[in-house]
Amino acid sequence: MAATAIKNHLPSALLPHHRESSPPKDDPKPLQKQSTQEIHEEREQEKRLVSQWEDHKLALSPSQVSQAPSQKQVGQSQRHLRCEDFDLVKTLGTGTFARVWLARLANAKREDRDKVFALKILRKVDVIRLKQVEHVRNERNVLAVVAGHPFITTMVASFQDQDSLYILLDYCPGGEVFSYLRRARRFNEHTSQFYAAEIVLVLEFLHEHEGVAYRDLKPENILIDAEGHLKLVDFGFAKKVDDRETYTLCGTPEYLAPEVIRNTGHGCAVDWWAFGILVYEFLVGQPPFWDQNPMKIYEQIVAGHVRYPSAMSPDARSLIAGLCTVDVSKRLGNIKGGAKTVKQHPWFKGTDWDALYHRRVQGPIVPHLRGPADTRNFDEYDPEPEGREPYTEELRQRWDASFADF
Repeated sequence: MAATAIKNHLPSALLPHHRESSPPKDDPKPLQKQSTQEIHEEREQEKRLVSQWEDHKLALSPSQVSQAPSQKQVGQSQRHLRCEDFDLVKTLGTGTFARVWLARLANAKREDRDKVFALKILRKVDVIRLKQVEHVRNERNVLAVVAGHPFITTMVASFQDQDSLYILLDYCPGGEVFSYLRRARRFNEHTSQFYAAEIVLVLEFLHEHEGVAYRDLKPENILIDAEGHLKLVDFGFAKKVDDRETYTLCGTPEYLAPEVIRNTGHGCAVDWWAFGILVYEFLVGQPPFWDQNPMKIYEQIVAGHVRYPSAMSPDARSLIAGLCTVDVSKRLGNIKGGAKTVKQHPWFKGTDWDALYHRRVQGPIVPHLRGPADTRNFDEYDPEPEGREPYTEELRQRWDASFADF
């Protein structure tokens, strides 16, 4: 059994993964040339929209989130915004072809000085060299579609310049759930239920409103915001599958569903399996299937025998058993009723799903912060290397049309 699984070891879960390519779209029609004054006015307007997005942030319903980005305050491509419109404060994470910065608007007005963002910068030449053009485009477009969901990282805007692509995201100062879980060793039942319930709302939206399989659910890809709520990040593996099956082998070994390992075709049901693994790791402190040799992990997963600690509640065991069912047709969340069958499980008894969605319930872990720009929950990184390969005129002529989405 040959399998390729990708584990993201980066401390920041804001970075894209590698995955399969898809054909590029048709080249866009050329834009009419604008005057310098018109460009300046539009650029200032784009900066105002970015500075004000949180002032207008509302609890959008799933149908409102699903609107085209042009109909929303967030998720839009900005034609004139540039990197120099931001002060880059500190690196939050690095990857093969991306670096994420804590950023704030340059020369901001007094009322905007505390407004910060996570700015993901992707160098075009590296994206091309690593054959990630379609992958990066896809991630940007998925983030645009889901922008505004209360528990998914918000893409405030995207833009580009001669050398780089930019994705401007809301900043989650609490850092990764993974870090809190390791410090606490395990979460108590209440904390586990609260954060699991928020993930259920995310999966319900992705699957039933967008037909998107997330495909990389794990604590490292979940951040905590300033109010103690979750934000799912890193949509590098997300794929719109609807009712079709896909055969890409991707994910993190401990969280892979049996059908992914067997390469028999998979869909959104893989997220419900991974959700069961996540709940187990919340409650126990480690996933149920683990070995230093990934192949041993795969063998355990395909066998599907979960061992439960004696202290685990019967309802928690029942939920995990229903989710971590090898037979996809019997897997909780994938059976008739979809996410509703998970929400109605006894383990979630007493959960006010409407209040939870609208963030009216206090999060159990509220990070202690010195201010909006506090970065204590993120690691230190080396400066960006100098002498990087240039994005030449030849590359520009060949590839710029492919980056038109930004």
